Amino acid sequence: MTLRIRTLVMASIVLRSLLLAACATTSSRSSHGGDGSFSVVTLNLYHDRDGWPQRRALVIEGLGALKPDVIGLQEVLQHETLRNQAEDIAGALGYECYFVSADPPGATRRFGNAILTRHPVLERSERRLRPRDDWRTLAHLRLAIRGSIVDVYNTHLHHTAEGDVLRARQLRDVLSHIAARDDGTPSLLLGDFNAEVTNPELRPLAASYVDVFGGVHDDADSITTLNPHYFGNTVRRIDHVFAQRDRFEMLDARRVLDRPGVAGAWPSDHFGLHARLRLRHAR
Repeated sequence: MTLRIRTLVMASIVLRSLLLAACATTSSRSSHGGDGSFSVVTLNLYHDRDGWPQRRALVIEGLGALKPDVIGLQEVLQHETLRNQAEDIAGALGYECYFVSADPPGATRRFGNAILTRHPVLERSERRLRPRDDWRTLAHLRLAIRGSIVDVYNTHLHHTAEGDVLRARQLRDVLSHIAARDDGTPSLLLGDFNAEVTNPELRPLAASYVDVFGGVHDDADSITTLNPHYFGNTVRRIDHVFAQRDRFEMLDARRVLDRPGVAGAWPSDHFGLHARLRLRHAR
């Protein structure tokens, strides 16, 4: 196939997806979007620990009430007696699920990250982060959202307090993958980074990305995304939504899924973050 034909085919696919997205807008279940905005949520699921059936109900109820356009999930698990948690949540909410794991596709037990969406998927990619024995990954979807195309990346970096060198290396892999795919499409990077925005290992992000929660809240440094029920008085905001600099308007950002259910169960050991944005050209 010649370059010209490939270009025409790709243009046709993109145009068709944008038209489908535009038609779907009128029936969208999102609580916003008429102003061209869209919302994303990031949440570490805490895999199947501490009463997953009870927590599952709270997660589905909370996400169903928020109706985000895109959901990034970390610590997603599946095994012999557990359906893939992201696929399970997506099925309950009516979303499409893209799950990425360092475990081979045929393995019974798989652990990783996922992106859930209600919008047409144009492209997808993934990257296994180094070192390989840390089992970290990056998931990516290119989405057509209300007439615009957005790249969404979701990751989960190394977790130990002394692992700043590993996180720095993994972030280099993340940014390298994003740069290799950069064709001018606006991008979002979200997930559990196991580090605060001011940590040295995350500083390379500042050249191209803005911390959405920090851009909306003056007291962002005093907010934690670690659930005190599990982490006590530790105040650390380590779950983030980063928006590509100068490409998005940051309309709102807040902590979500941060209340227990009536029976005392919590959705997760992390709180979720919800961000509402609008592309700068979408007014």
